[in-house]
Amino acid sequence: MGADLPDTILTNLSVGFFVRGVKAYPFHILAGIIVLRLLYNKFCRGITKVPGPALAAWTGLWRFADVNKGDAHNTAIRLHKEHGKLVRIGPSHVSVNDPAAIPVIYGLKSGFTKTAFYPIQCISWNKKPQMNLFSTRDEQYHRDQKKLVANAFSMTALLDMEPYVDACTTLLMSQLDSRTKSVDLGEWLQYYAFDVVGELCFNKKLGFLETGGDVDGMMGTIAGILEYAAKIGQIPELHHILLGNPLFPILLPSMETWNSVLTFTLKAINTRCSIQRNGELEVKKDQVGGKDMLSKWASAKLGDPLKIGTRDVIVHLSTNVFAGSDTTAIALRAIVYLLLKNPSKMEKLLAQIDAADAAGLLSNPVSYKETQTHLPYFGAVMKEAMRVHPSVGLLLERHVPAGGATICGEFIPGGTIVGINAWVLHNNAQVFPNPEKFEPERWLESSDEKLTEMERSFFAFGAGSRTCIGKNISLMEMSKVVPQLLREFKVSLADPGKEWKTRNMWFVQQSGLVCNLERRK
Repeated sequence: MGADLPDTILTNLSVGFFVRGVKAYPFHILAGIIVLRLLYNKFCRGITKVPGPALAAWTGLWRFADVNKGDAHNTAIRLHKEHGKLVRIGPSHVSVNDPAAIPVIYGLKSGFTKTAFYPIQCISWNKKPQMNLFSTRDEQYHRDQKKLVANAFSMTALLDMEPYVDACTTLLMSQLDSRTKSVDLGEWLQYYAFDVVGELCFNKKLGFLETGGDVDGMMGTIAGILEYAAKIGQIPELHHILLGNPLFPILLPSMETWNSVLTFTLKAINTRCSIQRNGELEVKKDQVGGKDMLSKWASAKLGDPLKIGTRDVIVHLSTNVFAGSDTTAIALRAIVYLLLKNPSKMEKLLAQIDAADAAGLLSNPVSYKETQTHLPYFGAVMKEAMRVHPSVGLLLERHVPAGGATICGEFIPGGTIVGINAWVLHNNAQVFPNPEKFEPERWLESSDEKLTEMERSFFAFGAGSRTCIGKNISLMEMSKVVPQLLREFKVSLADPGKEWKTRNMWFVQQSGLVCNLERRK
């Protein structure tokens, strides 16, 4: 009889049974859906052979909980020691610990693309998310934008602005001169990094060194953005109903003012140029004569309005302020702290600085070129500090291309998220013997073959086309301010027996670098 019923009647009956079933057993059906999803996560992703924490294969909540603890980098190191080169840390996430996988995953033509973790870290301006070089997943957009601004980040262009950095170094030394006991040197190094970025971007300090504190709440804002990105980035689908909700900028237009980094950038631009009500940047010839990035990009817009847009200027400058301070400050703290915890290394470096100084080889402040030429041990110290304590503490995620890929001898299906964590790779004992030790000498005394292997495995700035564009800014700052600091002051820990604290919220921030300072004769 059922076969004689019209299709519409059968459909209606089926829908009716389903609706009544949902009403009668809502929790049973929901539980069934959840169970099916969990089973799919565990067994149908094509990576069941990859070992890892039992719970991680079932749900992304394991990864969220791990990041929430603020120690995910140490968890990752432990897991790779336990399971080997590949570790499954999510239903479709695989962490990789093999330098041979760097060109496979991050090579220029690898086909591996950024994941949904990255767009979370863009600004909202004019009621729209505005992607930057770091956050965009569009490779063509990245290439186009990089062509516009890459020259400003070249070491040649930055050294042209070295006097701006010298002004910040001189101000930092002056401020420290009057604060010699129980100085939170870690905070002052971050103030320095902020003000250097201000000079390079806007030809003016941001005010951190002058006030000795946070300016316009920017440090707090950045910390909040990083924490949000670290946690929500593990379950990026949530971003679309949270801060990434497209209705928010419309319903709450004031939310754009919550980002004090963006607000400060707009204010700094308006002191030199003028952002009109229609959102266009109005530039006059007498406003763009400097060597700083705002001058260069505003001048390019003046010469060819179609070459670089107002949006581009705002996005790149605000990104510099956001990303160029914390990462460099983390590296600076690592250098100082690890030297203080290893007195023999500190003595060796001081001896080289003093010898170069006595020979009249160092300017005041120390120049970048002088450090590269006359202080080779500092170059090794700097690199080893970034190896022991890289700034970024989570996976640099990429999507495996559609055809899949073989990584560490294991076939990984297309769509799987893979990546390398710098903390894991830098603790690979096959590449870096005794990785837990701070040994700058490894960069000076290793064989050419070993040195090449270590260089290829150094991941502090990422790899491939997405290597950190601000790398040269960090290298220049570190090469100048640390030798000058140690040249002028005897630095010691206020409490030598106390360890600093670290917290991994995307960037592995440190606290507790409290020092005593004494003027050196």
